[in-house]
Formats: sequence, structure tokens, C-alpha cells
Amino acid sequence: MKRVVAGALIALTVVFVYRSCLEDNEVSVLKSNSMLIERQIKNVSKLIVTEGHFAEVYNYEDSKALFGSLLAAEKRALVVVNAEVTIAYDLKGLEFELDEVQKTVFLKKIPEPEIKINPDFEYYDVSADYFNPFEAADYNTIKEDVKALLRKKLEASPLKSNAQNRLLSELSNILMLTNTLGWKLVHNERPIEKVQDLTLDNRTIVD
Repeated sequence: MKRVVAGALIALTVVFVYRSCLEDNEVSVLKSNSMLIERQIKNVSKLIVTEGHFAEVYNYEDSKALFGSLLAAEKRALVVVNAEVTIAYDLKGLEFELDEVQKTVFLKKIPEPEIKINPDFEYYDVSADYFNPFEAADYNTIKEDVKALLRKKLEASPLKSNAQNRLLSELSNILMLTNTLGWKLVHNERPIEKVQDLTLDNRTIVD
């Protein structure tokens, strides 16, 4: 009888130790995977910059009526503009949360693109009547009009989509790792199974 009891106790001890080892191993693997994912996310936390160049020829004209509509004082200028445009994603602003229990990575915030337009103005054929001279307001109007034209050119160009593709390429590294480790990636409360599932905020910061 004593042998039976002793054998049962030994068997229970072996089972307990085995289960304890399994649980410890699972916790260790979970922690290891969690650290690996966090390190991968930090690895993509860098500045992504896409650059482009635009040129524009702008004709500025302004007319000022004198003595009612009898006379007009005019001014005009031909402006050649060369502009450097950059689109940047600062992924240091990437916000995320790891849920080890659910084995899920929650992307809380993907930074918005920052667009900078830096035009260089060259003025040609500047002419103005005595009663309608060029003033600081005219140069400000030219700058604002040219920036508006450049923004339209930017929207029609592939520059923004190229910048977004570079961003998605970086984020795909996180998706590949989570899939490999059996974790889930969630953004905007939606499970992400492929890169195309990521929805980016279309708002932009333009300087």
C-alpha cells in the first residue's frame, strides 16, 4: 500500500514539474516574442523623407483704375519658380500597445505626413506704372498664388503615393514579424492581415 501511495506521489510530482516547466517555457517564449516585436517597431522608428522638384512659370498682372474708368495703371511680372518639395513621416511618433494575453499588437497612431514646399523665386520683366508701384503685398500675393499652384502639381504627381508606399514598406516589417510569431496586428480596431488593410490618415501638414 505504501508503495502505491509513494508511486502516486512521485507521478503527481513529475506531472506538476512537467506542467510547471511547460508554463515557464510558454511565459519565456511569450516574453521573448514580445521583446522582439517591440524591438522591431523601434527599428522602424525613423524619419522617412521623399524629395521632389517642381518648376513653374507664373505671370503676375494687376491693374488699378484711375479717374473712374478713364485710365488704368498696370503692373506685371514674369516669375520663374524652382521648388524643392519634401514629404516626411517621422515614425518616432508611431504609437503602439502590446497585449501579451491576446498576442496582439495595437497600432494606436500612425504619424501624418509633413509636406514642406520651399520655392525659389526669380523675377523677370518687372514693370509698373507710377501710380501703381510694386509693393510688399504684391510679392506676398505672388508667393501665395505660386504655392497654391505647386500644391496642385504635387497632388497630380506620384510623389505623395511614393512617400506612402515607403511608409507602408516600413510598416510591413511589423506585419511580417507578427504573422511569423502567431500574433495579430490591429489598426483602427481592424485586424490587419495584409499591408493593403492599413488605412492611413489622409490629412497632411503643409508648410
